[in-house]
Amino acid sequence: MSKKKPDKSGFVYSTDPNFQFQPEEGGAAETLPPASQKLRVMLEKRGGKPTTVVFGFVGTPADLEELGKKLKGFCGTGGSVKDGEALVQGDQREKVIGWLLKNGYTGTKKSGGG
Repeated sequence: MSKKKPDKSGFVYSTDPNFQFQPEEGGAAETLPPASQKLRVMLEKRGGKPTTVVFGFVGTPADLEELGKKLKGFCGTGGSVKDGEALVQGDQREKVIGWLLKNGYTGTKKSGGG
């Protein structure tokens, strides 16, 4: 068996000794302008605490990091950017949606229940 590092699709190994992981298509995605983004904002419990999650961002990781930083600063809370999602501590859905709409992210919607 040929053991390799896991890829983003979850493949860990293959019985084919000539198997090669296919590179991700597209490489670094270009960031869409705010008006073209279709962002979703939802509340999740992470580690037992409420966390506002913004997902659906299409663009470079650096641009998502910048968006997350602006949202955290506006809400006055902590947070992070992981797995293509911007996380803001606490139930900040209304504040986040308001900020996104005010800054041109017109495709923003609340997602999930609650």
